[in-house]
Amino acid sequence: MLAAWFRLKYSHVVDGALAASAPVLQFPGYTGCDVFNQIVTKAFRTGGEACPKSIRRSWDAITNLASSSEGLSFLSNTMRLCKPLKVAGEADDLKGWLNEVYGNLAMANYPYPASFLAPMPGYPVKVLCSHLTDATLPDKQLITALFNAVSVYFNYTGDVKCLNVSQATTGALSDEGWGYQACTEMVMPLCADGIDDMFEPTKWDYQQFSDDCYKKWSVRPRPGWIPLYYGGVNITSSSNIIFSNGDLDPWSGGGILKSLSDSLIAIIIKGGAHHLDLRAKNKDDPSSVVEAREQEVKIIGQWIAEAQARKLGSRDAAIRTWTEKRMASVKHVRL
Repeated sequence: MLAAWFRLKYSHVVDGALAASAPVLQFPGYTGCDVFNQIVTKAFRTGGEACPKSIRRSWDAITNLASSSEGLSFLSNTMRLCKPLKVAGEADDLKGWLNEVYGNLAMANYPYPASFLAPMPGYPVKVLCSHLTDATLPDKQLITALFNAVSVYFNYTGDVKCLNVSQATTGALSDEGWGYQACTEMVMPLCADGIDDMFEPTKWDYQQFSDDCYKKWSVRPRPGWIPLYYGGVNITSSSNIIFSNGDLDPWSGGGILKSLSDSLIAIIIKGGAHHLDLRAKNKDDPSSVVEAREQEVKIIGQWIAEAQARKLGSRDAAIRTWTEKRMASVKHVRL
């Protein structure tokens, strides 16, 4: 996003931008709050239909188990929670963690092992889904399968002793910074209906979101600031921006998916996850991202050639102007 916005605001500084996986329209009034979770679900269907169905069922299974002390103990032990659940309401923290993890998995569903958000195998969604093949399992068996599945995300290395549901990323990439951004300028509504997606039905409640932001950060969000400052969809007066999106990246729903002009170009990467085209070349890269990179290199090369021609033309024009003024001055002196 920043690359696109930088080009929009400072076109005198940069001659072009590659905005990979840039959800520049993922804001109130531009993209539905349900789109993100629908694409996450689409990504999980690549692991088989039973996978999203099992996840959809798991929300009720957690609620059912959390309704008793025995069930809370089972959830805590089976999911190996660092902080055991004491009351039913604390199960919401587990659900919140799972919600975020599924989105992260879809984002980082790369075709080779990577550690963008956490150490994971290649195509981690399919690996996770290999543990969720029966959506009809009883609650306890389903939760056991769910633990094995999400371990692909939070404990692929086998080094993690317990599950900390307060942190959905590992290593240096903390999610705290993003939380503050979302509570100030990057207000991106998310919701789910549990029908067209695999999530527990959740409505977008701006007031609740704002109150939560104030409770944690003592700030209130500005939901209309980004579209106002950067123009929303009204960017056709700009030029030389590539908007690339993987069609299985959840953020692609808020991206530019169709070219807006000859120089505001959309590139869709079939089967691609979050900014796959910006990652280093890999022997397991699908042909779709190889072709996308080739197209990007060609377009950027054209921009560079055009910029150099403009600068050369400006220099030649400046030299001619200087020479003409100098000759006129010399002529005037001689006269």
